[in-house]
Amino acid sequence: MFFIFYLLTQIIFFSFWGRINILGQKLLFDERPKTKREDLFDRQKELEELNRNVNRPFILLTGVRRIGKTSLLNVFLNEIGMPYILLDCRKLKENYGWKDFYQLLSKSSSKIIEFLKGIKGVRIFGGEVEFSWKGKDFVSLSDLFDHLNKNRLIIAFDEAQKLRGPLSREIKEALAHAYDYDNNLTFILTGSEVGLLYDFLSVENPSSSLYGRYFHEIKLERFDKEMSVSFLEKGFSELSISVSDSIIEEIVNFFDGIPGWLTFAGNLYSQVKDIEKVKEIAVNVALEELKNLLESKRKVSEQLGKRYLHVLKCLAEEKNSWSKLRDCISEKEGSTVSSSVLSNIINQLESMSIIKDYQFLDSIYKEASKKL
Repeated sequence: MFFIFYLLTQIIFFSFWGRINILGQKLLFDERPKTKREDLFDRQKELEELNRNVNRPFILLTGVRRIGKTSLLNVFLNEIGMPYILLDCRKLKENYGWKDFYQLLSKSSSKIIEFLKGIKGVRIFGGEVEFSWKGKDFVSLSDLFDHLNKNRLIIAFDEAQKLRGPLSREIKEALAHAYDYDNNLTFILTGSEVGLLYDFLSVENPSSSLYGRYFHEIKLERFDKEMSVSFLEKGFSELSISVSDSIIEEIVNFFDGIPGWLTFAGNLYSQVKDIEKVKEIAVNVALEELKNLLESKRKVSEQLGKRYLHVLKCLAEEKNSWSKLRDCISEKEGSTVSSSVLSNIINQLESMSIIKDYQFLDSIYKEASKKL
């Protein structure tokens, strides 16, 4: 019921947004990723840092979910004036193959068709591109990078931790080759699950193709309280809605400076005028995401799914040390818990940027874990 209600409010909102956008008004509470600097709140420092480092081979753009990485990347790419490819790696299935990867690459290459002409294994039909992913015309990723290196080009992988999988070794080898030989290419990789992104790159692993390579990392931090208040005030002002200081403070305190959640809250409150309903729907959105995580673990084993569930619930109950967490899980399961199993679960949750030092990085996920 909550999600049906939320979907309806979103349809109403974006219909309204489309009308006022025609009049030239910019809306801060538009939940879609931003593409223009004037629509992006703050982040001037990060944009300047991207510009200063655009000639480096590799740039990492990291931060928790909903912090605004995609918006920042979009604005930068649209401003820099260089040709680029932007691949949304969330579209790749977990055990993707070359067919899946090259299909994603094909759909992302419409802006650089001129650069692809004449490359063996690449076919161009009007405004569409096809890559051969097997057979005698197969174009390897390293060879493709070499061909593209004839021009100055940015290749961006959004949520690059999704490149982990059966082809991760081959993709890392191609990236390492480009790092060493393709000086006209700059790679930008974003990641919300920062530990998994580091695990994919393995720059500190001597057996990795990328061992020892330098990645310039830009970390997006959440807004402080003052910035969050300014963000909300500006967003409500654009909608000509008067909101009390107490409501704004409540939103700021609950959503803890994460721009995506502040946008979500401002957008929804402007329609329902009920802060408790806004909180409830936000927690249910996060709850659905956690349920998907638990379901993926249950597919490995029912026991593993239950362990992840108990860890999340215990952490939500403020069991914020190793001994407290272990005792809480043992009590829920009625048995002792292996230290290695517990360590692995904690490490995985940290790699996915859900927790750090036994604390949730996003308070909304803490509230959602209480409802699991």
